[in-house]
Amino acid sequence: MVSSERSIKENIGRALANENLRGALGRFGDTYVESRERAYAGKDFEALREQIAAIKRGAAEKMEELARRFQQAAQERGAHVFRARDAREARDYIKNLALEKGVRKIVKSKSMASEEIHLNEFLHKHGLEAVETDLGEWILQLSGQKPSHMVMPAIHMLRGEVAEVFSRETGRQLSPEIPQLVGVAREQLRRKFLAAGMGISGANIAVAETGTLVIVTNEGNGRLTTTLPPVHVAVVGLEKLVENFAHVQPILEALPRSATAQKITSYVTMITGPTPVAYPDGTVRDKDLHIVLVDNGRTVMQADPVFKEALQCIRCASCLNVCPVFQLVGGHVYGYIYTGGIGTILTAFFNEFKNAAGIQNLCLGCERCKRFCPAKIDIPKLIRELRRRVAEQQGRPAVQRFMLEKVLPNRSLFHRLIKTARLAQKPFQKGPVVRHLPLFLAGLTEGRSLPAIADKPLRERLGAWDGEDAKANPSQNRVGFFAGCLTDFVYPQLGEAACKVLRRMSSEVVFPAQQTCCGVPAMYMGSRETASELARQNIEAFERAGVDHVVTACPTCAHALKHQYLELLGEDPSWRERTRQFAGRVQHFTAFVADRSSDGSGLKLKQGGPSVTYHDSCHMKGCLGLVEEPRRLLGAAGLQLKEMEGSDRCCGFGGSYSMKFPELSRHMLEKKLGAIEAAGADMVALDCPGCLLQISGGLDSRGACCRSAEDLTAEALPYRSGTRLKFLLSG
Repeated sequence: MVSSERSIKENIGRALANENLRGALGRFGDTYVESRERAYAGKDFEALREQIAAIKRGAAEKMEELARRFQQAAQERGAHVFRARDAREARDYIKNLALEKGVRKIVKSKSMASEEIHLNEFLHKHGLEAVETDLGEWILQLSGQKPSHMVMPAIHMLRGEVAEVFSRETGRQLSPEIPQLVGVAREQLRRKFLAAGMGISGANIAVAETGTLVIVTNEGNGRLTTTLPPVHVAVVGLEKLVENFAHVQPILEALPRSATAQKITSYVTMITGPTPVAYPDGTVRDKDLHIVLVDNGRTVMQADPVFKEALQCIRCASCLNVCPVFQLVGGHVYGYIYTGGIGTILTAFFNEFKNAAGIQNLCLGCERCKRFCPAKIDIPKLIRELRRRVAEQQGRPAVQRFMLEKVLPNRSLFHRLIKTARLAQKPFQKGPVVRHLPLFLAGLTEGRSLPAIADKPLRERLGAWDGEDAKANPSQNRVGFFAGCLTDFVYPQLGEAACKVLRRMSSEVVFPAQQTCCGVPAMYMGSRETASELARQNIEAFERAGVDHVVTACPTCAHALKHQYLELLGEDPSWRERTRQFAGRVQHFTAFVADRSSDGSGLKLKQGGPSVTYHDSCHMKGCLGLVEEPRRLLGAAGLQLKEMEGSDRCCGFGGSYSMKFPELSRHMLEKKLGAIEAAGADMVALDCPGCLLQISGGLDSRGACCRSAEDLTAEALPYRSGTRLKFLLSG
C-alpha cells in the first residue's frame, strides 16, 4: 500500500500521542551517542568506516561474481544454495522445502530479509507455524505488530505492555518484572525449539571465499535455531556478500558498536557447510543446510550509479538511532519493513519506488545520519536524489513548480515577492515578530512566533555604508559576504554585524549584488535543475567581484556553497574547476574569524561577565565540522560557557520542514528549549539564522525575553541586563 501524505500525517499524530513510544525512543536516543563514543574509544572510526566502505563498495561492484563464488563454495561443503530473483521465489522455495520434509513447526531467529519477503504471513497461509524466537520479534508477533527498528524491533514497547502480551499468551497474570518476563519467554520458546522441524535465520555477512555465514546475535536463540532443528534455512540478501574472510573483521568491529554501543555482541556464529548432528535414535547425520540468496531489487540497485551506494549498509541502524525524526515517531510511521532514511531508500528498491514517494518527505535534512554511518553512506544525498526522481515521475504542485521554475532563478522577481510579503505581514506584525497567522497558516505560529521581514534588507543597508572602517584599516584581503535569504531579508542586522567585524579585521568587504538564494530549498524539493542554476549564478557573482574569500554567517549556506555545489556541478566539465575554486574560498564567519584569531587576540572583544550556553546547529557541526571554534571565541570574549545537554540536537527548523511537518518541528523545538533553560545560562549563542528563527520564536512564545544580536561588533558582544535569555552571533 502506498503511503499518502494524509496517512503519514495520521501515523505521525498517533505516534506523537503515544507518550510511552516517545519516552522509550527519547531515552535511548539521549544515551546512545555517549555510549557509542565509549564503545569506539581507542578506535579510529574514520579509518574503520573508510575500510568498511571500500569493502562493501567493492563487493557491490562485483555482486554477481561473489554470488556465484559463494554458491560454489557453499555447495562444495554440502549446503544447498538457491538464487531467488524476488520475494515470491524465496517464499515458494522455503514453503516447498518444508512440505517436502514434512515440517509443520518452524522456529525463526531475527531476520530482516525474511521480514522483507513477508515470510511468516505466507507460511501461515499454507498451514505452517513459524514462531519468532528473538525476544523482541516474538513480542511483536504475539501482539500483531511489525518491527519499529532494524536492530531493536520492540524498542517502542514498555515492559508493562510486554507483560500484558505475555499474560494473554500464557493465560496467567504476569508482573512487569524483567526477570519473570524473560523466564516466561525461555520456558515457552524452549518447547518451540524442541518441536520444530526447521529453523530459519538470516545472516549478517556471507563470505564468498568459503561459503561461510556469519551471524551476530545477543540472544542464544540464534544458535538454537541453527542447530536444534534438522533443517536450517538461511535467508540472505545479496548485499551481505563480502569477498574473503579478511573482510569480516572490520564489519564485526563496527556492527555492535554502531548498533547497540557494545564492543562485541554475545554471540558471533560462523557456519561453513552443514554440521553433524546426533539424533535421539543414536544416529549421526549432517544437518540439512539451505541458503536462499535473495535479489528482490538488489541487482537493480547495483546497476544504479547513484543508489548502489546504499548496498554498503551493514544494517546497524545507527542512522535511526541518531535521527531526530525517528526518535519522535519510531519506525511504524514509515509504513514498511525498513525504516528511517536508509529504510526509505531500501523501500524504493526492495518494495516499489512509489512506496517511498511519501515517506521520503520525513527526512529533515539535518545530515546527522551521514556522520554516524560506519559504511560511510551519504544518506542525505540519496534522499535528495529520491526526491528528484519522485518529482520527475509524479510532477510537482503548481505553486511549488512556479517557485522553482519562475521565482528562485529570477532574482528581481524573487526580491519583489519578498517585498510584497513584507507588506502583507503588517496586519499580523507586532513589533519585530508575527505571533499569529490566519486560516491554514495558523500552524506556523503554534509554539513559536515568527520574525517579521525586515523593512530594509541587508543588500540595501550595506549599500548605504560609507566604508570609513575600510579606509581606517587598509585591506589585506578581499572578502565577499554571502548573505543567504534569512540574513539578507529577515536578520540584516546579523549581516551588518558580521561585515563590521570583518572590516575591523583589515578585510575589504564586498557584497555582490547579483548573489541570490544558495539553492538549498530547491535541492530539498528535489529540483536539481533550479539548484544548479542558482549555483552558477552565485559562482559568477563572486567571480566578478574578484574576492579572495567567500564568508557567510549561515552554516546551511556555507555547506551548500562549499560541498553541495560540487555535487551539483562537479560532473560538468565547463564548471568543475570553477566550482572547485569557488568552494575552496568558502568559510563560515565563525571559522574565518577563529582561524585568524586563534587566541582571540585578533579582535578587541569586550570582556563580558554573563554565562552562555551554545547550540550546535546541524550543518555547523555535522557538515562543516565546526565545534571548538565558536566555543573558543566565546571564551575569548570572557563569557562563561555552560554546556547544555544535547547541544547538537536538532532544533527542528529544517527550512520548509517546519511548515510541512509543524507538529514534528514543534516537539523537537520543545526539547531544545528545555535543554537551553536547564543549562541555566544568561544567554544562548548560536551560529545559524534558521536556528535563531526557530529558537527565538519558541522562547518568545513561552514568554521568555529574547533579542537577536543587533550590536555584535569587534568591540562589544550584546548583553542587556534584565533579559533572561538573549542571542548573539558567536564570533
